[in-house]
Amino acid sequence: MSESKRVVLAYSGGLDTSCILVWLIEQGYDVIAFCANIGQDDDFDAAKEKALKLGAKKMIIPDVKSEFVEEFIWPGIQANAAYEDRYLLGTALARPCIARAMIKVAVGEKAQFVAHGATGKGNDQIRFELGAYALHPTIKVISPWRLPEFYNRFQGRADLFKYAQEHGIDLPVTPKAPWSMDANLMHISYESGVLEDPATHAPPGIYQMTVDPEQAPEQAEKIVISFKSGLPVSVKNLGDNTTKTDPLGIFSYMNELGGKHAIGRIDIVENRFIGMKSRGLYETPGGTILLAAHVDIELFTLDKEVRKIKRNLDITFSEQVYKGFWFSPECEFTRSCIQKSQDHVTGSVTVKLYKGGVYILGRESPLSLYNAELVSMDVQGDYEPTDAGGFIKINALRLQEYCRLRQNSASGK
Repeated sequence: MSESKRVVLAYSGGLDTSCILVWLIEQGYDVIAFCANIGQDDDFDAAKEKALKLGAKKMIIPDVKSEFVEEFIWPGIQANAAYEDRYLLGTALARPCIARAMIKVAVGEKAQFVAHGATGKGNDQIRFELGAYALHPTIKVISPWRLPEFYNRFQGRADLFKYAQEHGIDLPVTPKAPWSMDANLMHISYESGVLEDPATHAPPGIYQMTVDPEQAPEQAEKIVISFKSGLPVSVKNLGDNTTKTDPLGIFSYMNELGGKHAIGRIDIVENRFIGMKSRGLYETPGGTILLAAHVDIELFTLDKEVRKIKRNLDITFSEQVYKGFWFSPECEFTRSCIQKSQDHVTGSVTVKLYKGGVYILGRESPLSLYNAELVSMDVQGDYEPTDAGGFIKINALRLQEYCRLRQNSASGK
């Protein structure tokens, strides 16, 4: 293979990336197909066979599920990461993991180019490319859907189908769903097509990771999730004593339980980084359970002023990840601050799962700031009730002055 024209293509085996693979070969590139296994339910063997049949020199499929959980999802849990208060960043957290694996392949194969099939209107093009440039400053990125010679030639799916027929590209054997999906170990997202009308209800049966709440079990399930320094270290099912302690096992089990109990569905309109609003459906069963438990143990163990600062860092981190800046100096700094805040976030939370709900039942920690004697209504402890009077008076001073200002303003003085 010629090193000067070697490209690593993010390849899924679908119509778009299959056409892009053949198109890149037409442009004189030697193509190495790449697909990171981040827990999506794909037929990797079939994708590899198809890529090689279409002319790829090889296909590389690294398994990055464990590092996805430990190095990307876990920091997200520590940060209570939720973009615009609701989206748990399942796609956004996966992209830097994929980009890192892709650049590793590009370096190993001595490729000067990487390519992807992300559209020119979405967030993924930004996330992939910022990650690529941050990790390999001299890499060149080919984004066909932003090249006039490509998007003028392929103005719709009809053009892609025609091209596929002309070049022996296998067409989908099942009708394409009237929406697009992106799946990984953390979540599945659904957007575009019939979902582009924000008033259109999600079609029945669209969700794949979670059952409908009406079909969830009538019997609740109780689990205990343990944390050390803000990271999940074990989960125990109080019903059947199932216990998981490795990160991938914990997260996979949380997905299983969350899916069973209809947990983690949202339907939102969000603000894309590129400047437009989009409607999306997301299901994040395991992440939703772990986030609820982490918020609870964090409030139990963190000083309130540290928590205020940390909450602002959580929001900052969520925006940095959503916008594709995982490998930026500011995001590295934010993560380090959040990680430091978690030093004492250790303990366990008992949770009930029932028909879409995550209910906190109790918590305990050897590092808790909760003082039962101090807060008790039955024990005075070291607290002197008369001190509260002065505390209230001092805090009331500015309220009294504000009231005086309004009264003077109203009377024209």
